[in-house]
Amino acid sequence: MFRRRKSAPSSRALRIGVLHSLTGPMAPNERSIVDSTLMSIEELNEAGGVLGRKVEPVVIDGASDAQRFAAEAERLITEEKVLAIMGCWTSSSRKATIPVLERHEHLLFYPPTYEGLEECPYIVYTGGAPNQQVIPAVNWLLDNRGTRFYFVGSDYVWPRSSAAMIRDQLDFQGGELVGEEYRAFHETDFTELARGIAEVKPDVIINSLAHNTLDFFKELGKCGIDPEEIPTFSLGFGEDLLSQTDPSDKVGGYGVWGYFQSVDTPENEKFVSNFKRRYGPERVTEDVCHNAYVSVQLWAKAAKAAGNPSPAAIRAAIKGMRYEAPQGTVWVDEENQHLWRTVRIGHIQPSRQFDVVWTSEVVIRPVPFPPYRPRRAWNDHLLGLHAGWQGNWERLPDSPDRAFPQTLFPGPAS
Repeated sequence: MFRRRKSAPSSRALRIGVLHSLTGPMAPNERSIVDSTLMSIEELNEAGGVLGRKVEPVVIDGASDAQRFAAEAERLITEEKVLAIMGCWTSSSRKATIPVLERHEHLLFYPPTYEGLEECPYIVYTGGAPNQQVIPAVNWLLDNRGTRFYFVGSDYVWPRSSAAMIRDQLDFQGGELVGEEYRAFHETDFTELARGIAEVKPDVIINSLAHNTLDFFKELGKCGIDPEEIPTFSLGFGEDLLSQTDPSDKVGGYGVWGYFQSVDTPENEKFVSNFKRRYGPERVTEDVCHNAYVSVQLWAKAAKAAGNPSPAAIRAAIKGMRYEAPQGTVWVDEENQHLWRTVRIGHIQPSRQFDVVWTSEVVIRPVPFPPYRPRRAWNDHLLGLHAGWQGNWERLPDSPDRAFPQTLFPGPAS
């Protein structure tokens, strides 16, 4: 299934690309996305397919490399003739793929929660926007855990942009960013990072690491950081990675997502049951896994509504489309193609599940560009990162570590 060679398509099958990292440092994060995507496609086929035709997945390895993602997206569109791509985790892989989507006027469903600052007409964003993760997380932490924040992240566009938003928000609301550290994807030693955090003793750690997160938690434990006293609030750490921790590891803290496995809805009970039946009782579901499942179902619903599975027909039909997801009702915003969704904050339990401690009172409209700066300032922020990384969206192994400007946007002149 995961062989790279060109596959022979079924004459009538509707082909869907599944483009995720099956190897490399991002593979542990992305395994549940692939599994959930395939399960969602299997369920469509068990119900008769879409428009009377079976749906055929074409699974390709992005190998944790942004340029590989772009090259494989090109191949999926031009050689494999897929009608849509379900794929990408890191924002660097998504941004590298956008020129391919634009050139072919194609379609990507992107399941992770991310930094926002983007509205591509060729992407349906089924994860959360900043106002559906980072901003409510900071609000809750200021109310419940303290004002001194320490930010850690992988060195690419999502963590750098998230930190800029947090910095702005803390300035507006009276908090303080007492530390900010980044590690490139090839850097896996977090010893000095954990020691530095222990010396500062912040009220809370914001974790935006997208790689080797489990090693980071181990180092925090070695430095005597109790997750109940100095909690880690993780922006990219869900139930699947939690399930891969050693039972002896003391793991705690919080997460903020639209979906947790513990969400109590009839749709989620069915979703979790089907996932465990297919992949084993020890497997768990999480937000990005949920979003990948929803992506396929939304694509199918749009194809049926349009009576046509072409990318252009799907893009037109999907605007405003609602779906009763395992997390609750979601729908596609007609202007920016992100999902309206409920937001939840969960506390990590010894069982490696999340106990939901806060839920938004209403379904939250997605706002990709936070209000702390005008859009032109956010665009300048992105251009600065891209130029600083020599035309990439992440720091590569041969690139020097560099400090980007961390000044707050001053706001409009009075």
